[in-house]
Amino acid sequence: MTRIESARDVVGLGTVLGVWAHPDDEAYLSGGLMALARDRGSRVVCVTATRGELGTEQPEVWPPDRLAAARTYELAQCLAVLGVHEHHWLGYRDGQCAAVPRSRAVGRLGDMIACVRPDTVLTFGPDGITGHPDHRTVSDWTTAAFARAAPDGARLLHATFAERRGPRWAALNERLGIFPPGLPVLTPDRLLAVDVVLDARTADRKVRALAAQRTQTAELMALLGLERFTAWVGDESFVDATDTSRAVDAVRAAAARAAPDGDAGEARTEGNARTATAASTSR
Repeated sequence: MTRIESARDVVGLGTVLGVWAHPDDEAYLSGGLMALARDRGSRVVCVTATRGELGTEQPEVWPPDRLAAARTYELAQCLAVLGVHEHHWLGYRDGQCAAVPRSRAVGRLGDMIACVRPDTVLTFGPDGITGHPDHRTVSDWTTAAFARAAPDGARLLHATFAERRGPRWAALNERLGIFPPGLPVLTPDRLLAVDVVLDARTADRKVRALAAQRTQTAELMALLGLERFTAWVGDESFVDATDTSRAVDAVRAAAARAAPDGDAGEARTEGNARTATAASTSR
């Protein structure tokens, strides 16, 4: 496992390409890593599939066209805080990634990978972190494009949550309702490929980047308070794509050991495993 705590630790990642579904995915899941990589002088390229025009609970205030324009501007400001100056939109509709012809999306991402020649590609795991269909579809596209076009020696990393985060944040995650039952998948630390623990300066920078995406973060930051929000987003973890199935198996085994009774525990474990792996066999 590569543990990253400062810019000097990211040298082994080389050129980094992140592929995400909506504005703010990149900052929540890899903002600290991107900032540290740019501080080191590494090239960082970000790809976003949609403009997140459905990302509101107030559609009367934020109709799709207006929200898309706002989030386009917000993402530019966010990436500027992180020092990332190479960004590409795929231009797909929010919530409709699964309707895009797979060969077309995979081909476009394959062309980008062939052009950028990244050493490290970041994206969602097959669970999509939150289970969002767009997240899961982007994971599928990126995995296929990587297999087709990645240079020799490149690594594909799936965003995940380290197991150590579970006890601290379970109650808050449940209160916020971000994750459906069975998610997030918590990966045992021993299976992590890259573990990013942000120092105070980088954590502050990540929070400022997220604050730039105010249509998505302003209310949450006000609810949690700056200190708690900073702690909540203060680390980032990734598992090697080839080890994703091992991580899911470890989650299944740990849940089975912790279950108070065999039948109920097995049912809960299988439910978690199905949620985490469903996307790997779809589309």
